[in-house]
Amino acid sequence: MKKIFGNIELTKDLKILLLMGGLYALSIALSNTFVNVFLWKQSGNFRDLGLYNLAIILLQLITFTLAGRWAKKIDRVIVLRIGVAFLTLFYLSVLLIGNNASTFLLLLGSILGIGNGFYWLGYNVLTFEVTEPETRDFFNGFQGLLGSVGGMIGPMIAGYIISSLTKSTGYMIVFGISLGMFLLAVVLSFFLKRRGAEGKYYFKRILQERKNDSNWRMITNAHFFQGLREGVFAFIITVFVYIATDSELALGKFGLINSGFSLLAYYVVSRMIKAHNRNKSILFGGVLLFLSIFIIVFDLSYIKLLIYAGIIAVAYPLILVPYTSITFDVIGKGWNAREMRIEYIAVRELFLNIGRLFSVVMFIIGVSLFNPKTIIPILLIILGCGHSIIYFFTRKIKLESI
Repeated sequence: MKKIFGNIELTKDLKILLLMGGLYALSIALSNTFVNVFLWKQSGNFRDLGLYNLAIILLQLITFTLAGRWAKKIDRVIVLRIGVAFLTLFYLSVLLIGNNASTFLLLLGSILGIGNGFYWLGYNVLTFEVTEPETRDFFNGFQGLLGSVGGMIGPMIAGYIISSLTKSTGYMIVFGISLGMFLLAVVLSFFLKRRGAEGKYYFKRILQERKNDSNWRMITNAHFFQGLREGVFAFIITVFVYIATDSELALGKFGLINSGFSLLAYYVVSRMIKAHNRNKSILFGGVLLFLSIFIIVFDLSYIKLLIYAGIIAVAYPLILVPYTSITFDVIGKGWNAREMRIEYIAVRELFLNIGRLFSVVMFIIGVSLFNPKTIIPILLIILGCGHSIIYFFTRKIKLESI
């Protein structure tokens, strides 16, 4: 990795954390891409998809607060391990429930939400602890690379398996593979250095710190708008691809193209982005991401979806690599950051998940009251502007030279 990314000091924990992130990305790319399609084929109702994703987000939001308290009282490595265990339980539940999964939407969504909450709280806190300002762009860029590789391999393998076998059998095999990967991630977590924490959990105090620290207020506001797009777009595009093609293999090809472009983009961005040009990258990526919506929103076709996949694969790294680095730099310079890092991560995720929650609630209300074919394009344009608004907050953030 040093030959690729330069003279970066790779600690043991950093390597393990990247490997766990890679396993997570591969497993999610392999299965999560198809879970919504699996449920859609059973239900055929956009409202049901919305309720499933609402359960994920709501439980994730609640779990983050609890996970933060546990990370402060126990150990964030244990919190990360609990998250992976619940993600393992989710895939085990899907395997056991099988073709009746659509009748257990809220239960499955809740289990996945709890798993995501514990996993990402632990992972984000550990990321903050094992990286320094000079290694964060590398870490975020390389993590993106791993996600892209997983995104290339996972959907194609899964699409091929599902298309080659009886559909229900193929889905069960794919979900079983993901189950095995999360079990491996549990094993890897035992090689991370234990990181105990002391003191009380000052969640409310860090939430109120928004009044005292304009940088913290700006970055949390930005995370709300990030969530505004992510809430609905996290599941609707994969369903669109399946509706347009009626083929899981086509969905795999969509993932291959998206992640192939993303792989190249993350490599270039992680090499080019420095502290002085982060905001320009966020602005360009945000505008590109918003404009890409108009390719698919009025006239849906597989070719247009593939073009969309290529464009967003370039836009996301342009935003997320510098944006994530700015976020951790703001936290690192915040009030009492060393002792309150867990609270900062928890509050950040609170705003991100409130944005996602608002997005999905709007979607559910929209498809319940209006014809989905009419209202979904309107919702996508409104909610899709989220990432393009991020720049107007990050440009106001003032950080000393790091």
